[in-house]
Amino acid sequence: MLELDSVVKTYCAGGELLRAVDGVSLRVASGEMVAVQGPSGSGKTTLLTLIAALLRPDEGMIRFDGRELSKLSEQEVSDYLMQDVGFIYQNYRLMPRVSNIENAALKLLLGGVGPREAHERALPLLQRLGLGERLTHTPEQLSGGERQRVAIARALAGAPRLILADEPTGNLDSARSIETIELLRELSHEQGAAVVLVTHDAEAAAMADRRYVLRDGSLLPVAPEAVPGAALSPDAPVPGG
Repeated sequence: MLELDSVVKTYCAGGELLRAVDGVSLRVASGEMVAVQGPSGSGKTTLLTLIAALLRPDEGMIRFDGRELSKLSEQEVSDYLMQDVGFIYQNYRLMPRVSNIENAALKLLLGGVGPREAHERALPLLQRLGLGERLTHTPEQLSGGERQRVAIARALAGAPRLILADEPTGNLDSARSIETIELLRELSHEQGAAVVLVTHDAEAAAMADRRYVLRDGSLLPVAPEAVPGAALSPDAPVPGG
């Protein structure tokens, strides 16, 4: 479903060209979860932004369902993000002073779904994420972890075919982190969605179907026999790399 072929993205910083993404190739099938680990500044968020078609690669190609993303018009990118992609942002991006159920249903409402149906589709996700008793609360009344769970429900409510998750467990405790990754994995299998999970959490990454580490812009596989929960130091050798 998702294909990246020799993708390069370069930035200019301090007069030097930096390859945030350097020749990355990757395939993610329907119903598959792929985790990408790496230290801060390794290019993980840039990689997700490229897959979301919010950036265009300098070299290489990214295809989703056979369409080359760099060739989409501005309207086609908007439609792609609205209809096909569920993006879980690291910084929540919730509407202030708006209830949890409205925030979770927001993308559906913007896509033309009626309020009743939108709420009915968002409600089971909020319940599975432990927020069934806090539907009328607003972001101002929530902890950071609760806000993250509302943002996750919003991203998943539209049954996207591609889920891009940028540190979705960064503000959750270990128990909630495991529950959240299990939910992402279950939904990817149930709905046939491809999932790209960017995370610092080695335990969360170990729950994916495949694991990679992004280091200095290069994507390297992590062998499946790697010990779950083991930390990945920026300078440590990469198992299977």
